[in-house]
Amino acid sequence: MIQITDNLSIAEDELKFSATRSSGPGGQHVNKVNTRITLWFDVGQSPSLTLEQKNQIMSRLKTRVSKDKRLRVISQRHRSQVANRETAIERFAELLKEALTDPPPRKKTKVSKKAKQRRINDKKHHSMIKKHRAKIIPGKD
Repeated sequence: MIQITDNLSIAEDELKFSATRSSGPGGQHVNKVNTRITLWFDVGQSPSLTLEQKNQIMSRLKTRVSKDKRLRVISQRHRSQVANRETAIERFAELLKEALTDPPPRKKTKVSKKAKQRRINDKKHHSMIKKHRAKIIPGKD
């Protein structure tokens, strides 16, 4: 079982793994060994999640979830499949935990009086600079 939050855990048999060749440097080793791990999790068919949790995951992780409601996590940091598999599971748990926690409410703030006064003074100063830059036409004031 993978522990996501205090009241949510997901069985490992709900996850599907596939191994492919990793990109990047590594020479001959990279070209012949399938070390990149792709973790697939079917959000839509998961018995561990409630409908509300599924909707939250689908909306907050929409760039990672495919049209058939499958979440994809890729790991290719390490040179072994086992290490990449563990990293993918850790990242999967982090992603779900972040998606299922509500963001803190926004605190309303006000612009301080000093900041308002500074803005008005800056505007007046800028106006004066432009006014003194203008051509003075005799007879017109």
